Amino acid sequence: MYRIKELGLTLDIDDDLISNLLDIGKKHYPNEFGGFLIGYYSESQNHLRITDTILPNKYKGTPYMFERETIGVESKLKQFYTQNPKKYYVGEWHTHPNNLAIPSAVDIKAVKSIADDPEVSIKNPALLIIGYANNKIELGFYVHFKNKIYRYE
Repeated sequence: MYRIKELGLTLDIDDDLISNLLDIGKKHYPNEFGGFLIGYYSESQNHLRITDTILPNKYKGTPYMFERETIGVESKLKQFYTQNPKKYYVGEWHTHPNNLAIPSAVDIKAVKSIADDPEVSIKNPALLIIGYANNKIELGFYVHFKNKIYRYE
């Protein structure tokens, strides 16, 4: 379980899903790749459970950039919601090949634009960055909360 003690927030994600994301990221190495995170917040909104991912149908990735489109994603989101009405879009994930799991200025701007988008029904989007540096894998879980980015420990 990951925590941000100062905010009283927690996050959990199954090891199987993390393994799946790592495998997907490795297939696209040395380019960045990512997708959408699916899950739900507790009723109190202080615990996030990440359960699934949706991969983009259309994307562009280089060793230092990842852009995805949302074409076709809405129908996949509806499928999750139909199967389990408490599951919905909770954020984004992507890889940082040969780099640390620290959000870039572009990452921070993207998460802020998600939080500020009136068509997105989530106030505190999560961000997972998977860093592959020096033959080590680092996971960085973040949340956009009250206009700032915080890292889960």
